[in-house]
This record gives sequence, structure tokens and C-alpha cells, in this order.
Amino acid sequence: MPGSGSAATSSAPPGRRSGFLTAVGGLLAAAVTASLGNAIVALLALLARAAGASHDFEPLTPRAYVPLTVVGVVLGAIGWAVVRRAARPPPGVLRWLVPVVVVVSFVPDLALLGGDTPGKGPLAVVALMVMHVVVGGVAVIAYRRVLPLPVP
Repeated sequence: MPGSGSAATSSAPPGRRSGFLTAVGGLLAAAVTASLGNAIVALLALLARAAGASHDFEPLTPRAYVPLTVVGVVLGAIGWAVVRRAARPPPGVLRWLVPVVVVVSFVPDLALLGGDTPGKGPLAVVALMVMHVVVGGVAVIAYRRVLPLPVP
């Protein structure tokens, strides 16, 4: 019956809507999974306070790493999508680009070693670097599923 409210009101084709929702759901799942992984890394680092991490180290608190994890997953998805569309062959480009981006993301963490950040120490900085690897690993698994690469 027309106008009954049961029909979708979007002008996008059904396949495109479900693909978008699948991608958003996959990215949300990746952000949650990576945040949980980062929570474990932060907890382990804080439990090892003798090695230099302390509760005063702000980057190891959920209010610091959860938003950054979400931003990392979203920015990574944008980069993945750009490479997927523009690069030939995308898998070859991503094979070297993903590790390079993760290693470059260590630079701000390493810069903390020389500053006056309370509670920091080598273990705290290593924990942050491990968090970047966790986000990268979880994100790549999600991207492969919800933003698949073209098959040659």
C-alpha cells in the first residue's frame, strides 16, 4: 500500500544502502574491538608500573585512546578506500603502505620520551606503540571484509 511507511524512503538503490550499512557496521565493530584490545594493552602497561608506566600517564586512559582509536579506524578506512580506487594494484600498494603508516604513527609516541609528560616511561611509550599495531591489525581485518579489494 503506497504511503504505508513500510517502504524505504532513501533514493539510493537497496544494494548500495546495505553495502554502506555493512561498511559502517564493520568499521564500528573494528573501532570497538580495537578499543578493547587497547584497553588490555593499557591495563598490562599500568600493571607493570615498575617499568615506567603510571596512572598519571594520560594517553593510557580510555578518554584519550578510545577517540583516537575511532579516528584511526575512520582515517584508515578513508585511506584504504582511496588506495582501493586509485592504485593499481591496490593489494601491492597496501602491502607496503599499511606498515609504513603504522611505523610513522610511532613518531608522536617516541617524542613523548623527551618531554615532561607525567607518568611516562619507556614501557608507557612501547604500550602506545603496541596500541597503534592493535588498531592497524584490527582495522585491516575489518577493511578486508567490508571494503574488499578488487580481485585481479
